[in-house]
Amino acid sequence: MAPEIMVAVLSLLGTLGGSLLGVVASSSLTRYRIEQLEKKVQAHNNLVERTYKLEGRMTEVEHDVRDLKGKAG
Repeated sequence: MAPEIMVAVLSLLGTLGGSLLGVVASSSLTRYRIEQLEKKVQAHNNLVERTYKLEGRMTEVEHDVRDLKGKAG
């Protein structure tokens, strides 16, 4: 086989291999970052849910305090 063809074939293999490794690395990094974002979103959602529950409990407490003040006064 001619040296030029060998060089062309080796160049093609190197290019394909490098491209494949780049895609795999990029995909892995993207997947990792998405997982980290999902964890942050879950933590935020938990905080919002807890805040919502606390607001409901505070409304109940405010009503109880208002009722107690009404009975005492």
